[in-house]
Amino acid sequence: MEKIWLSSPHMGGEEQKFVKEAFDLNWIAPLGPHLKGFEEDLCNYTGAKHAAAFNSGTAAIHLSLIMLGVKNDDEVISSSFTFAATSNPIIYQGATPVLIDSDYETWNMDPVLLEKAIEDRIKQGKKPKAIITVHLYGMPAKIDKIMEIARKYAIPVIEDAAEALGSKFNGKALGTFGDIGILSFNGNKIITTSGGGAILSNNEGYIKQAKFLSEQARDPAPHYQHTQLGYNYRLSNVCAAIGRGQMKVLDERIKRRREIFEIYYKTLNGIDGIEFLQEPEGAFSNRWLTCIIVNPEKSDINREDIRKKFEQENIDCRPLWKPMHLQPVYAEYPAYINGISEELFNKGLCLPSGSNLPDSDIERIITVIKSFYK
Repeated sequence: MEKIWLSSPHMGGEEQKFVKEAFDLNWIAPLGPHLKGFEEDLCNYTGAKHAAAFNSGTAAIHLSLIMLGVKNDDEVISSSFTFAATSNPIIYQGATPVLIDSDYETWNMDPVLLEKAIEDRIKQGKKPKAIITVHLYGMPAKIDKIMEIARKYAIPVIEDAAEALGSKFNGKALGTFGDIGILSFNGNKIITTSGGGAILSNNEGYIKQAKFLSEQARDPAPHYQHTQLGYNYRLSNVCAAIGRGQMKVLDERIKRRREIFEIYYKTLNGIDGIEFLQEPEGAFSNRWLTCIIVNPEKSDINREDIRKKFEQENIDCRPLWKPMHLQPVYAEYPAYINGISEELFNKGLCLPSGSNLPDSDIERIITVIKSFYK
């Protein structure tokens, strides 16, 4: 049977036009007009005042931590229920991640645990240097409460919206609430530049410094001189050209992903033992991935039964993220846990959700799931 992918790239048609222009004008080097244009497109779409594009979302988080002064022995609060790319840059800086569990309403960072952790770390003489909060699977976190707590304790916020381009909270784009916002354009994201990421900020100084550091921190001099440690993190002009074409169809991609969620929801929500994450008041999710909770307490079926059947049927799927506090590489770090993310990991499954997924494939997926619940 033909493979059904979880979330494959979906070109819109204009990408080749922009890439051809880059080739025709010989703008193949990392910097060029499409890179500047792509950054302007991101600002226009999100409402952020400034943007800088890099070769990955991980690089964007790493640069953000550097700009916030995170160094060896500092502590950085981070969501536990996320992909490792959120937390790994903390380790790059020699800092200590402090992991925070989730709430049921959004699956994202629990504001109650966040404040508890901040107070506890301060009592131990370790005020966190930054907070990294995540908007998982495109669902807005309780960003209003998180920002209120962060401001109360004067801790800057990095808003990891890698999965949430196009999502909003109270009408405002995710990635524009924190001091710095992060986007990803990896091949499985809602739009792609093949591989890439970006920083959003209203602080122009952050953006200028991030660009400087991402281009090997070369000082203004006729020779190569470096007074700071730099990185090779800038997005290429050719990849940015792909991104410019993708931005043309972003709203269409969001519309289709939300349609796919509605098909799954309307067809499967009535089954006892299958649950969906709903949008809380004020939240608008791009529905990057449609996820279900398979509750074995309400039936004899568990997540692994369905996942293994999908493998047999050549259907790509994934369990929800394994929380960082359960990952061997993060086991030694402080964590403030309520058990929610572990439960979500044990019961949760990501369904194929790509915007190029035809209805016939969705029907095939639904048929497999329903076969367990006759």
